[in-house]
Amino acid sequence: MISVRNVYKSFGSQVVLDGVTMEIEPGKTTAVVGPSGVGKSVLLKLIMGIMTPDEGEIFIEGENITAARSESRKNEIRRSLGVLFQAAALFDSLTVYDNIAFPLLERTGCSALRAHEKVLDIAESLSLTPYLTNFPEQVSIGIRKRVGMARALVTEPKVVLVDEPNTGLDPLDGQEVYDLINACKSQWGFTGLVISHELPEVFQVSDRVAMLLGGQVICEGTPAELIASTDPAVQQFLNGRTDGPIKIQ
Repeated sequence: MISVRNVYKSFGSQVVLDGVTMEIEPGKTTAVVGPSGVGKSVLLKLIMGIMTPDEGEIFIEGENITAARSESRKNEIRRSLGVLFQAAALFDSLTVYDNIAFPLLERTGCSALRAHEKVLDIAESLSLTPYLTNFPEQVSIGIRKRVGMARALVTEPKVVLVDEPNTGLDPLDGQEVYDLINACKSQWGFTGLVISHELPEVFQVSDRVAMLLGGQVICEGTPAELIASTDPAVQQFLNGRTDGPIKIQ
C-alpha cells in the first residue's frame, strides 16, 4: 500500500532520515513512533509529497510520488490519501460544513450537489449534523477532531495519515480521538499510518509499530513485539527513562 524504500533526508549537516525502509501493509494501521525530533513528521511530509527525499523512493498504491515532477501529478497520487492533522488544522473562517466539503470541491472536481450529499452522509456517520453551521471556534476540540476526520474520509481515501492524534489534549479527549480512529477504521476499512510519540496509548490503534531513532527504523513489529524488544533504546523510550542510549536534547 505504502512502500518507503531506502529514503534519506538531510537539512544541511543534520541527517534526519538515514536509509529508512518500511512497508505499510494494506488494511492495517502502522504507528511510527520515537522521541521528538527523530524525523517522524519529516517522513509523513515525504509520503505526502510535501518534501522530496535526497535519495530513495516512496510508492503509494504502486505510484512513485518521489518521481512526480508536477504538482498536478502529485495531486493525482494524493487522491489515495486522507490526512488528519495535528489539532485538526481546520480553516477558522469556514463552517464545519465547508471544512468537510473543501477537499471534495478543491481536489476531486466533485459537483456541488454530489459534494453536498457526501458531506451530509459523513456528518451523519460521525454525529456532526448538529454542528454543520458552526465555526471551529464554536465547538469543542473533540468535535474539531471529528470534523478533521470527516474531512480526511469524505474523499473515500484508501490510506489515512494521522499526525500526532492527541497532541495538546487531556487524557479524556485523547482517548476519544483513539476511539474515533478505531471506529472509523472499523467502518471504512482504510489503511492507516499514525505518527506519534505517545506510548503505550497509540498501541490501541496499531497493528504494527515502527520506532525511528538515529535516522533509521531500529525496531518494527506488533505492539507486543516492541514491548518484548531487548533493544535498550526501545526499552528506555517505552518506560520513559532519562538514562539510556537516547540522549535528552
